[in-house]
Amino acid sequence: MPHLPPRTDLSTHEVANQPPDPGDLDLWQGDSPLRDHARAAGADGEKLARFGAQIGSSEMRAAGRNANRHPPEALLFDAAGRRLDEVRFHPAYHQLLGEGIKAGYAAIPWEGAKGGHATHAAMVYLMSQVEPGVCCPMTMTYAAVPALRADEGLFSEWVPKLTARAYDGAVKPLARKPGATMGMAMTEKQGGSDLRANTTLAERDGDSYRLTGHKWFCSAPMSDGLLTLAQTEAGLTCFLVPRWLEGARNAVQIQRLKDKLGNCANASAEIEFAGALAHRLGDEGAGIRTIIEMVHHTRLDTSMAPAGLMRAALGHAHHWASHRTTFQKQLIDQPLMQSVLADLALDWEGTLALGLHVARAFDGRSEGDRAYARLAVALAKYLGNKLCPGVVYEAMEAVGGMGYVEDTPLPLLYREAPLNSIWEGSGNVICLDILRTLRREPLAGERLSTELGAASGQYRRYDAALKAHMERFPKLPEEGAARWYAESLATLLTASVLIRHAPAHVAEGYVATRLAGERGRTAGAIKGVDCAGLLDRIGSAG
Repeated sequence: MPHLPPRTDLSTHEVANQPPDPGDLDLWQGDSPLRDHARAAGADGEKLARFGAQIGSSEMRAAGRNANRHPPEALLFDAAGRRLDEVRFHPAYHQLLGEGIKAGYAAIPWEGAKGGHATHAAMVYLMSQVEPGVCCPMTMTYAAVPALRADEGLFSEWVPKLTARAYDGAVKPLARKPGATMGMAMTEKQGGSDLRANTTLAERDGDSYRLTGHKWFCSAPMSDGLLTLAQTEAGLTCFLVPRWLEGARNAVQIQRLKDKLGNCANASAEIEFAGALAHRLGDEGAGIRTIIEMVHHTRLDTSMAPAGLMRAALGHAHHWASHRTTFQKQLIDQPLMQSVLADLALDWEGTLALGLHVARAFDGRSEGDRAYARLAVALAKYLGNKLCPGVVYEAMEAVGGMGYVEDTPLPLLYREAPLNSIWEGSGNVICLDILRTLRREPLAGERLSTELGAASGQYRRYDAALKAHMERFPKLPEEGAARWYAESLATLLTASVLIRHAPAHVAEGYVATRLAGERGRTAGAIKGVDCAGLLDRIGSAG
């Protein structure tokens, strides 16, 4: 039975000049930039159409709100003081996670269909608009698959469950589950990004190992397995730690859940391995080389998520402005509001386009594709995540006071906006990785030059900006200039992708404002762009 509408005729006043509830949103059909760039990347439009309609429903968006309002709880002991080391979630969290896994979020890239990674990346974008926290365990599950190729036995045991499109959150061993999820535990308090400083020890126990040590950050600790790093006699080594054993709980002890700024529906934990059973993945001493395959793929998701957050924020701001009148004029018709939203739309579509362009490289099979993917995903992750907080903030300001109120989605998005820049390598780490990749992998640089050159000759200001970059950086910069270099390259690459795959008014606006300097330092300080055309790109979702 549908809900009855709320009363608007109150005893003291009539509720007026307020936007209506948007109801069910079709996040695929309502997003023409997504359809354009997904098509260019070779993604499966039919799968995305189904997922976009499903995940944008009022029911799913309500589940997202509930999952955030009722964060997970650590259940460490039973009444007698025996260890449980469980994480309990609100049913809405399980509902969302189950829908995402069933739709193929973690499985599609590994099922052999064309455009699998591009389809997955678009699903990250869609899910991030509804509940970004639930993406974490699905992203880890997706990204664990290539790392598991380092061991044939573990691969055959775990990957069929990780890609099964079945979710079972119960506390029971892998063999008794139709599907499984995977988490990650790398960071220790004394090392941070310096993984070689890790002190967790691994000691042989027959064909397996026992791990002893702590992990300062464990992502998705409720997962069926954790990929982690520990020291052996040969050095830092990768291990798979099952959470649940046949007839017993593995000695993975949750110390506490992190009290985070955002990402509240998702659990991040401090844990200890107290002699936990573990299986070696890859050669001893090759831990970073083994797990980096997982990190490489999680970076794809952290480059797509900010585009989803921007989309959600802009969609709400546009909906609000389209149904709100101030000074006898609709907000959306006021030139300065148009300038602000149009300016933000360029950052959003640029991030979306570059992320899906990178996903297409993940689907490539050549050595050049693989080398380019390693470089381009770092460029996309860096730029999109640096832009995301500003876009979300400006969308919040466009809504006004209600944008600061938890009744709207904007506070959640604002808290979420910085996270993907920190996850899987913060800004400085990413910029240094870009320099390292260009030094070590000539194919990556060659392919990047090809991609940048593919847009030459169409816009004089793009050609001038590309020339200026080459003159400014005739060789790789010193470490202190790495951010400038990365930002410049990523912006040029975004422009190249937009020139080739976006409508002319989008590409022209991006080149004019991001490369030619025809803008101030704040959102909306622009001129000469097609505001109406850019607003049309946002408004199709509302």
